[in-house]
Amino acid sequence: MKYAGLLMAILFFLAACGGNHDYSPKPRGYYRIAFPKKEYQDYNTGCPYSFSYPKYAIIEPDRTKGAKPCWVNMQFPQFHATLHLSYQPVTSKKVFNELVEDARTFAFKHTVKATSIDEGVIGYADRKVYGIYYTIDGNAASSAQFFLTDSTKNYLRGALYFNSEPRLDSIQPVLNFIKQDVAVMIKSFKWK
Repeated sequence: MKYAGLLMAILFFLAACGGNHDYSPKPRGYYRIAFPKKEYQDYNTGCPYSFSYPKYAIIEPDRTKGAKPCWVNMQFPQFHATLHLSYQPVTSKKVFNELVEDARTFAFKHTVKATSIDEGVIGYADRKVYGIYYTIDGNAASSAQFFLTDSTKNYLRGALYFNSEPRLDSIQPVLNFIKQDVAVMIKSFKWK
């Protein structure tokens, strides 16, 4: 009996050691992100513009020092992100050119951390909505910026920021989700 127990222990030991040596560690896991259903509502106030925005977002007036009327922040509390929207009336060709150049300058300030910056033209002639959309790849503070204008009276600039350290690999799924909402906003945008 003594030897049978010892023999069994040796057999178990040899069976455990002689098995498959192809070990691979488990991949690193990430938190599951629950995305809400895409539903939109209209934003239509006393400002000279209107658009559709997601029901899970909150629009608040910009309360920072120096904020002007019709500057609003579209908050995405679930994702700790904010789309800052700032409106400016266009009073002259010089002012228009300065606003367009400011948008370009703000977007390209991210070249230090960005891996690329792409420009896309926005044009909805039937609504007189024109502009440029900047896609900023990499670990930049803002991943998406744009401006919309009718090129004569109105100008709106938008910039998306996350309230966390920019790590593209961590925020990419959420960024893609919110960019769809920004696209809906731009496609539904109208000047009054």
